[in-house]
Amino acid sequence: MEKKNVVIHDKITIGISACCMGSPVRYNNKGWDMLATLGREKQDFMWCPVCPETMSGLGVPRDPIHLSGGDGLMVLNGEARIKNRRGRDVTEEVLLGCSSCMETLKRANATAYIYMDGSPTCGVYRTSLKKQKRGNPPGIFGAMLLDEEMFLIPATDVQSPIKWWDWRRRLLAFHWFRSLPLERKDDLYKAWYVLKFLCQEIDDAFTRDLGRKLADLPKTVEEDTIKSIRKEILETLRKPSTVKKITHSLWKNYSYYRKTKGQEVEGINSPDFRRNVTTIAKELMLMERTAFEEEVFFATSPVIYRDKRRMPKVEAYDAEMDEEIENTLKGILPEEE
Repeated sequence: MEKKNVVIHDKITIGISACCMGSPVRYNNKGWDMLATLGREKQDFMWCPVCPETMSGLGVPRDPIHLSGGDGLMVLNGEARIKNRRGRDVTEEVLLGCSSCMETLKRANATAYIYMDGSPTCGVYRTSLKKQKRGNPPGIFGAMLLDEEMFLIPATDVQSPIKWWDWRRRLLAFHWFRSLPLERKDDLYKAWYVLKFLCQEIDDAFTRDLGRKLADLPKTVEEDTIKSIRKEILETLRKPSTVKKITHSLWKNYSYYRKTKGQEVEGINSPDFRRNVTTIAKELMLMERTAFEEEVFFATSPVIYRDKRRMPKVEAYDAEMDEEIENTLKGILPEEE
């Protein structure tokens, strides 16, 4: 099986809490531009900002709201309420606003969502911004996002070059694999061959167990089995890696590159070389770009995005030639029985 990165050309749509994209829609008429640090890379995605609280009709500025009697899931089940600072019950309004935002994300075909933790609506692991309190997570919209099995990214991680690189590569793999047609055992094998090195870095025990499970599969695999395996892999791709794991994976892939190409890349350092996370992120992007240009499989980032306009012209020519050759062969070779 050929070792080669998967290249996708369609931009992934990412939903984002509007306050994290600079919109002054928080209760106090403020917001943050969390995407400013991405620079030109921001153009590699489609963005869909939503704000459940303004869509609830609560306005800006407004009284802050909080969960009362339980978490967001309990609110969805009618077991808890949402109240503002003055004690007014705004449950129905907020539920309508959250539902409207979810419908918007679905219309946009959003794969991921960048959420603002600490919010009683968008929060996933915190619904309070007080340092010593988590509140009652998840928030109402956070509970909806979890139920939809969205790829969730905390807004604060976008500010860190190494954390964002980790989220981005896993998001690309997640998006590709989630929509990949899987009908036969062979389809699973081919997909797993692309993703197994990344999954191994994230969770080695899971990867080994799944490898044995795939090896034991019968020739004909039931649809439910494929669906179950797909879900396991997607859940793994949602898990963040660590700087230590990422650094070792970078060096392992760099060693493979040197062995394959017989040359070095200036600026790639060994795991024991002390440097900050920003430098590590630059090394990762350098190695990712170099491996792609040299057509060497960079397994730690197996799925990459490239705008078709940025692709080498020779690739388009080769694709046309392949099609021409295939059509020619159809004309001179007998059909297979």
